[in-house]
Amino acid sequence: MVFIQVLYAKPILSTSTPNKSPSLLLTPAHRLTFRSSIFNLHSSISSCTISMTCFFSAADSFMDIILTHERTDFDGLASLLGAYLLDRNLTPVLPRQLNRNVEAFLNLYGVELPFVDPRDLTGEAIQSVFLVDTQAMTSIKGMVKDLRVKVIDHHILREDIPEDWKVTIRDTGATVTIFVEAIQERDIPLTPVEATLLLLGIYEDTGSLTYTRTTAEDIFAAGILLERGASLAIVSDYINHPLSQAQQMVYEDLRANAESLIIHGHNLIVSQADATELEEELSSLAHKLRDLLDPDALFLLLTTSGGVQIIARSTDDHIDVSDVLSEFEGGGGHPRAAAALIKNGTLPDIYQRLTEILPQYVKPAIRAKEIMSKDPQTLAPDTPVAEVAEMMLRYGYEGYPVVKDNKILGLVTRRAVDRALAHELDVTAASIMEAGEVRVFPADSIEQIQDVMMESGWGQIPVVSSRSKKIVGIITRTDLIKILAPHKPSPGRQNLAARLENTLPEGRITLLNKIADVAVESKIPLYIVGGFVRDLLLDTPSLDFDLVVEGDAIALAEAVRDKFGGRITSHGRFGTAKWFLDKEELIILGNTKKIKESLPDAMDFISARREFYTHPSALPMVARGSIKLDLHRRDFTINTLALRLDGQHYGELYDYWGGLADLRSRVVKVLHSLSFVDDPTRILRAVRYAQRYGFKLDDRTRELMLEAKELLKRVSGDRIRHELDRIQEEELAASMMDRLAKLTILKSIHPDLIWNEYLSDLIKTLQSKKPPGEWLVEGEVKDLPLKKSLFYILWLTHCPENSQAVTRLRLVSSLAEVIQQAARLRRGLADLENLKPSEVTAILDKVPNLAIYAVYLDSRKAALKGILSRYLSSWQHMKTSITGRDLQKAGLVPGPRYTEILSRLRNAWLDGEVSSAEGERALLNELLKEAEGAVNLRVSQGE
Repeated sequence: MVFIQVLYAKPILSTSTPNKSPSLLLTPAHRLTFRSSIFNLHSSISSCTISMTCFFSAADSFMDIILTHERTDFDGLASLLGAYLLDRNLTPVLPRQLNRNVEAFLNLYGVELPFVDPRDLTGEAIQSVFLVDTQAMTSIKGMVKDLRVKVIDHHILREDIPEDWKVTIRDTGATVTIFVEAIQERDIPLTPVEATLLLLGIYEDTGSLTYTRTTAEDIFAAGILLERGASLAIVSDYINHPLSQAQQMVYEDLRANAESLIIHGHNLIVSQADATELEEELSSLAHKLRDLLDPDALFLLLTTSGGVQIIARSTDDHIDVSDVLSEFEGGGGHPRAAAALIKNGTLPDIYQRLTEILPQYVKPAIRAKEIMSKDPQTLAPDTPVAEVAEMMLRYGYEGYPVVKDNKILGLVTRRAVDRALAHELDVTAASIMEAGEVRVFPADSIEQIQDVMMESGWGQIPVVSSRSKKIVGIITRTDLIKILAPHKPSPGRQNLAARLENTLPEGRITLLNKIADVAVESKIPLYIVGGFVRDLLLDTPSLDFDLVVEGDAIALAEAVRDKFGGRITSHGRFGTAKWFLDKEELIILGNTKKIKESLPDAMDFISARREFYTHPSALPMVARGSIKLDLHRRDFTINTLALRLDGQHYGELYDYWGGLADLRSRVVKVLHSLSFVDDPTRILRAVRYAQRYGFKLDDRTRELMLEAKELLKRVSGDRIRHELDRIQEEELAASMMDRLAKLTILKSIHPDLIWNEYLSDLIKTLQSKKPPGEWLVEGEVKDLPLKKSLFYILWLTHCPENSQAVTRLRLVSSLAEVIQQAARLRRGLADLENLKPSEVTAILDKVPNLAIYAVYLDSRKAALKGILSRYLSSWQHMKTSITGRDLQKAGLVPGPRYTEILSRLRNAWLDGEVSSAEGERALLNELLKEAEGAVNLRVSQGE
């Protein structure tokens, strides 16, 4: 019975991350056990914590020799060394033929390495063989009939493996990586030459760690070897080894004969040459030619003394060259590197067969389903032209398919509608449509879509399901141009799963996974969109995000509630729902306080939608739409990124509108030319994002902002204030206001809104200053943070007297009152300088402390700041030791005289007339005598 372990076929899945792609994850503990199970050749393995059978057992005898493939490269040679270092009882036997750069390395450093030439074997019986970096046996004289064979490799498992072989396959970029991990675990010492050879093996098979097949294990192993003394200088010399004169001649023929084939959007190079006189290895030719021409895949057909050799290299996941060459005799290898030797067949026949089968194996780079807009709007044949025109104006589409009973009848274009309206024709869609059943299928390539669009002349091509025959999407000319433009990214190429999991707390990521499970059960695509994804890519992540559902968000929220408890509120018109969590019920997440604290109180579910505006600066009207259309309604390209969460798409980044490129270019760019007209508050947002991230405003975006800024006059004060609130919360609020003032945007909101360098410096101090508690400044404006209140007070008190700017911004009445009082105090502040403390206090007692503190911060004169400071810290707290009860005991009849006497006593304390209780008592007696005399005087006068 064949013994096989294919480690990449059955990965261990984390229970905390369900329904993700099966590239998850071997834990460090699992890797350690796995390494032990393979490499502990001297003792039996009692147990394995991974769900697999251990590779070796005590009943196995030691291998006598280690072999690799003929014309070995550095990975094969390094794997020979790695296996030997793990068991020095084994004999590492060199193949009869070596790659030229490998041979050059051994000529210089071979004396320090343990390799044995096959001609130097002693002739003893060989009982067992350890094959590394290959699954093909090389015949060596002396092998016994019942030879035991064990294999460690990273190539795809061959179907013709003998049943009695023991095979372990690891999905690493280089086979030697497997051995380096074990060497590190057992702390086996390495010489610099050994470490360098092992590193050469990794670098050659991973393209110096640049091929997409490269794994984290390869990078980790390379780091280990550099720490152990590997020389990058030597590695560079042999990885980029020059061609010999004979190789150079064949290389020049290959370059001259190179033919470019465009298949499903990929550039493939096929070339032929005669190499019958070349005795050296051929793989270096492929490396050199690939580096020169940079194709998506390269196929070299070379006539050799042993037949026609095909060497294939791929740089794209859509082209598996091992699959292609499996059609030929002895063909196979990696998805990125493969070879075949055809002993029977001519070069022209093999070339013809190769070019015929390539379209079957090359997957389209981008398919129709990846760029189409889902659930498109269509027209019935009897739709009146006036209604079609209204739809075009509302949604901005240039054309609509005309459909009846799921059959495409034609396409109505804007040009046809405009002409019908110009001639005042009362007709229907069927009368003005371009007739025809033009369509593509979801799996069609860009080339097929382009051909259909060119042949039909249609600018909008319906996408029809090959099964149901229903229209499932539409592709516009703009969609195609965006994809064909070389600088535009294709959607969904990058995966952010690891970054997402490293960012969110355990409880929150688990909760997201549970919600994603429900979405998978409901067959509903689920996304995080916008600012969260933007900040995740900028390494400034937040915990604030909404979930966008490509479908019925309310239904998904209800399903989540039914499964996990809590309650929901919903808004049917907008297709939104808020799920309020019952954290005590979510026992599936654990009951620890830490997990519960990491969970949000509520989560928002939002149906993907499209928007249209009835007039400039109006609030948008909404309708259900796809994720692509939902992203297009956003303000700036950097906010159009979406992170998918459901099923096998977990972690995929969707970038339909160039957001990733603009993030990398550090630019804020608006999506379309009427964006600021639709919503002028985006002007304030553009400045906020640019200053927050240190980005540049795109030139066209800046131009559109300045053209639309006067529309801010039409926007309600509430919406303007909301954007200003967001600005004042920012750490760089002052610089944002500087930019708004420089662009004269503040004046467009209201002509009295002043901003200057002095105000900018003043607002910056709010980040670091906090009033002492005894100043009693906090909480004077209910439900408003102190910093926000001070921002508006300090700013708006600089407006001209009787300005309506405060009214324009619709600030809450309590804050507006404080601003008014602060402005009045600021204008009369200089008058306080010549007043006694009691007189100052009498004035300031009528002013809110928040207003006084704001004027204190705003004052540039030390003497006046000192007056306000003394009032807030001391004078306002001044109280007399004498109370009304004391006056009553003294026989004074209650009345207004009480207030006069107590105020007089307090003023005496403030002005320094009294400084002790005794002095205060003496003053009181004088005041009482004055009061008694006044009474007697009134009696004598007959009052």
